[in-house]
Amino acid sequence: MSTLTRFVTGAALAVATSLSLSVHAQYSGPAGEPPVTQVQSILQAPQDDQDVVLRGHLLRKLDDEKYVFSDGTGEIIAEIDDDEFPDVPVNEATPVELRGEVDTGRNRAPEIDVESVRALTAG
Repeated sequence: MSTLTRFVTGAALAVATSLSLSVHAQYSGPAGEPPVTQVQSILQAPQDDQDVVLRGHLLRKLDDEKYVFSDGTGEIIAEIDDDEFPDVPVNEATPVELRGEVDTGRNRAPEIDVESVRALTAG
């Protein structure tokens, strides 16, 4: 193999390698905060498994792990495991942020399957 052929082959291999590496590069920095969703928009067009962030109040407890949540635009049932609550007391006057996903059913209104509850502080 001539020197020129080896050079061209090596250069072509280097270009192909660099192109394949750039195709696999991905952004690895911090993600932006998901937008806050309104209860009204969930009730109007529920999408099963849609990730949501809600801010408002837990108005009352209905049953084991079932609560009524309101953000002022509507009310929705939130299913919250006891271990998802923060270490501070939460009542109907405590502003909270719920993170979870929409859970739709054939014969019932949509609910929120809550993954975390955060008490919000004023200010």
